[in-house]
Amino acid sequence: MAALIDDTYAEAFRSIYAEFLITARDRTWLDHALASATGNGSSSILCDCEAGVDRYVGPGGDGSFATPDGRPGAIVQLHVPRFRKDRVKGLERSLLVRISQNVLTCPTAACFNLLESDPFYKLGRKVAYFGDGYQFRDERYGRKVCVIPILGGEFVIDRRFGFSDGLMGGNIWYFGEDVDSALLAAKLGVEAVKPIPGIIMPFPGGIAGSGSKAGSKYSFMIASTFQNFCPTLRERLGDQSRLPEGVNSVMEIIMNGRDLPTIVKATQTAIEASRETPGLTMISAGNYGGRLGKSFIYLHPDKQPEG
Repeated sequence: MAALIDDTYAEAFRSIYAEFLITARDRTWLDHALASATGNGSSSILCDCEAGVDRYVGPGGDGSFATPDGRPGAIVQLHVPRFRKDRVKGLERSLLVRISQNVLTCPTAACFNLLESDPFYKLGRKVAYFGDGYQFRDERYGRKVCVIPILGGEFVIDRRFGFSDGLMGGNIWYFGEDVDSALLAAKLGVEAVKPIPGIIMPFPGGIAGSGSKAGSKYSFMIASTFQNFCPTLRERLGDQSRLPEGVNSVMEIIMNGRDLPTIVKATQTAIEASRETPGLTMISAGNYGGRLGKSFIYLHPDKQPEG
């Protein structure tokens, strides 16, 4: 029997994001670069940004997207909430730190910008200072790049990196009879979303097992556990518990992306891929009644406004 689809919506909020391409000689070294560059990027609550892999491209990936150097590649997105006062500088800092410390250092890796914007970040020049005066500008693969001599050979990076408006906080909640059913449903949802261009799922394995609410009883915390949905607190909370009967685990997918239609498509794709998971009782979503963001992703597609 298919799980009940809750008549609700996920509440996304605006971000600014960067999108770039990492390539390497093979999938092994590409994956090392990706793991390092997107690490500690699950939640903007305490991370500098939310980071994740959009999709693999080039040889061994989405063949419709040709990488500049013809090697295996993957597209990465970094998102910073638009409500941060330092969002533009903050995103540049995240790019600089993650690319210089995690992509430059990865054997055989290269890095290319995928967003054109004005203004833009002169990121290649800043990363290139690692060359200690031996760095140089060049044109390769039809692109203006900086080249840094390194012990492994050369590191090639585009000179300019752009940024654009995006969305953060699209989400799906999976209510299961136990951990196994909730986790399996979420995994099926993640796998279905992975091929969709323009989406990242920044939490470990694409899944958050610790869905949060805004605020806390502690003044120094900006977010905390959503106690009303914690299975082990059902008896303690009594009528305040919002868990349906028989639900003993809730898993969540959080999705960031380039725009609302992309997240809507990903949401519906994940629901269809997971709704018949054995032991899954309901699919829902988290929202704050419009207090956090103004972009709503409805779980019932007929409720989604056009445009």
